[in-house]
Amino acid sequence: MNNNMMPNLKDRIAVVTGASRGIGYFTALELAKAGAHVVACARTVGGLEELDDAIKALGGSATLVPFDLADMTAIDKLGGAINERWGKLDIMVANAGVLGTISPIGHVEAKVFEKVMAINVTATWRLIRSLEPLLTRSDTGRALILSSSAAHKCKPFWGPYSASKAAVEALARTWAYETQRLPLRILSVDPGATRTAMRAQAMPGEDPETVPHPSEIAQSLMPLLGPEQTETGKLFIVREKKIVDYRMPE
Repeated sequence: MNNNMMPNLKDRIAVVTGASRGIGYFTALELAKAGAHVVACARTVGGLEELDDAIKALGGSATLVPFDLADMTAIDKLGGAINERWGKLDIMVANAGVLGTISPIGHVEAKVFEKVMAINVTATWRLIRSLEPLLTRSDTGRALILSSSAAHKCKPFWGPYSASKAAVEALARTWAYETQRLPLRILSVDPGATRTAMRAQAMPGEDPETVPHPSEIAQSLMPLLGPEQTETGKLFIVREKKIVDYRMPE
């Protein structure tokens, strides 16, 4: 894969969750630059409106869908609304997620653990379930599931987040194997440390200038979303700019 190749996404329809800020915001911008119509999903209406203004300034177009990913019925309705308007979907970027708390597993409140699993795992599954029929109608359907190195490192005190990202990768891999004979291509993405609100929450003492801006991550994702990228069921590591295979435990 040529990591410097920006795909031509003219007339493509792309869904991005968590599009009001961070990686989701800038990925939506890059998709619009490439010609895609962006269906931007997030809780924050103000952030979505800012995104819409930025996309219009580029000459692009977007549809804003403000809702909370905890609203599973809204996720189901998203697929129906896209089907009614366009009849297909070309790109899905499942970016939205929450950190929870950094603490020993035994000290995590039940409501915190349940929220992390609901937003990071259950909502991702509902999104897949809602949008898969539309993605399979595209001649070059592409899906990115945002993960984290936490899924593999399992550092102390990161239990809920690590578990949720490991589960998300398992969902993405399973989905990819189920659809490998179709044009649909599915990758998990490890964006690495990024200058986002979530990173600031996790690392409050860190100088944000020492980690990449989310716009840099978004640019790295774009080559994954064109027809030239044909890998599926694998992991893209942004820092290394390469797609890697999964292995069984050794």
